[in-house]
Amino acid sequence: MTKFFAAIATVSCFVVWIGCNAPKVDTAPAKTIESGASEQPLVKPKVALIMKSLANEFFSTMAQGAKTHNEANSDYELIVNGIKDERDLARQSELVDEMVAAGCQAIVIAPADSKALIPSLRKAIKSGVIVVNIDNKLDASILESEGIAIPFVGPDNRQGAKMVAEQVVSKLKAGDEVAILEGITTSFNAQQRKAGFEDALRAGQLKIVSSQSAQWEMNLANTIAASMLSEYPNLKAILASNDSMALGAVAAIKSAGRSEQVLVVGFDNIEATREAIRAGKMLATADQHGDQLAVYGIEFALAQVKNPDRRLEDKQTAVDLVTKESLGQP
Repeated sequence: MTKFFAAIATVSCFVVWIGCNAPKVDTAPAKTIESGASEQPLVKPKVALIMKSLANEFFSTMAQGAKTHNEANSDYELIVNGIKDERDLARQSELVDEMVAAGCQAIVIAPADSKALIPSLRKAIKSGVIVVNIDNKLDASILESEGIAIPFVGPDNRQGAKMVAEQVVSKLKAGDEVAILEGITTSFNAQQRKAGFEDALRAGQLKIVSSQSAQWEMNLANTIAASMLSEYPNLKAILASNDSMALGAVAAIKSAGRSEQVLVVGFDNIEATREAIRAGKMLATADQHGDQLAVYGIEFALAQVKNPDRRLEDKQTAVDLVTKESLGQP
């Protein structure tokens, strides 16, 4: 019996020793890593910028402005795309699909056409991508028929064109003959710029003898302007809906030996146009701040990514008149 109790005592001491020396177990609830905590890397939103032709200085300036903004704001990833030809709608539509497949959370687009790109953009929106429209406004009736809303971030093109045309009116007299070089006629900004020109020209009682599309292109504008100058020997001004076409008109006027007789205005404020204005070869242009236009769209898109329930509204940006006086000395 004595041996039995001695054995019990020995086992008890061994159990106590194990209990005292066993590793401690933390019974507190497991901690979860909160979103954005330092233990877990943040996922940067991916934003695609899809523009028209990068051969146009306006869009290369826009691209550089976007890249500069991204370098200063590394909290998002930027992908920049453009098409070779401003009329290549199929390629721009493909770029939309490619950016969706690349996992972009947002697409900021300057559409080459106000209607044709909407089906591709609708598919992007249905897949959860935020779309912001810059530069050329998408057609409101088509957006409504597709059942989608895409905010437009950009200037009042009609008002900008009107300001430019008023410079022509101030230099001419009622009844003088003028002509218009239009952009791509299915583009909303081309339609608005033509309307703005017409607003001012009609108010000044100038006679619009010709209005033709040069599809935003310098070479085509040169050919059409040369034909206008030949057909209308009393032509006093050519109003171009972008600066590339304006420079084409300037070249045609020079070739015709009428540089002192025909005024030219444009729209976009590219560097070559500023030089032409300072040299007296052009009268004026409109500055829609191309280097910042994409930035406005990107910031709008990022705000939407952070707050998807935010109400979508258009945002009007600045457009300013550029003349020899406003440019000052180089």
